[in-house]
Amino acid sequence: MIPTALRARRPLTAAAATALAALLTLTGCTPDQTRPGRGADTTAGPAARGSALQAVAALDVKGRAPRTGYARARFGSAWADTDGNGCGTRDDILRRDLRGVTFRDGRCVVLSGTLAKDPYTGETIRYARGRSQVDIDHVVALSDAWQKGAAQWPARKRIALANDPLNLIAVDASANRRKSDGDTATWLPAYRPYRCTYVAHQVAVKRKYGLWVTRAEKAAMVRVLDSCPQERLPGGGNPTEAPARFHAG
Repeated sequence: MIPTALRARRPLTAAAATALAALLTLTGCTPDQTRPGRGADTTAGPAARGSALQAVAALDVKGRAPRTGYARARFGSAWADTDGNGCGTRDDILRRDLRGVTFRDGRCVVLSGTLAKDPYTGETIRYARGRSQVDIDHVVALSDAWQKGAAQWPARKRIALANDPLNLIAVDASANRRKSDGDTATWLPAYRPYRCTYVAHQVAVKRKYGLWVTRAEKAAMVRVLDSCPQERLPGGGNPTEAPARFHAG
């Protein structure tokens, strides 16, 4: 008589194998389905540590609140000198983003310069004060921020957001008007090579200030950043509260 332990090690006969396959078919299983897998999460590829893609997961998801009560004045007077360097925020960003800059006063008021490669169109744009085709865009639009948390903020936090260099960029004026107050789900730059950087900045600003995103917006952020999982989350900028001397309407 063959011991039971040895009998258990015999390979399945053809008949036994056929019976097992039939049983699996009836139960709706396959051998692979009996093993643990990664599940159905296909929202993103592997995110690098410190990347914008990794940071998206931490953003709160809520519905868009009403725009009721929004006005530009709720974010303070335009281009306030919140960093105390003696220059308005608009001129600070022009000086940072343009090349070949000339000044009216030698230091602050930018008269001319060149946007060597507009982030939104990829074109070269000449800046001339008073007849400019260059705007300073809020990467996270103030109206969008109002509908995603800023309506409940103290005035000094709204003023800080409106003048934070992390949230500001010199861009083609026409593209900026087309964007309006769109978020990632409703508007992206036509210049595709900049999209990862653009979305990374939106994530950084919303994370820094505690703004939420809609479900569609978060999904759109993941779609863009999944193509560049190494894109770093930008940092820096001004404090999230303007000095006490600043007030908003």
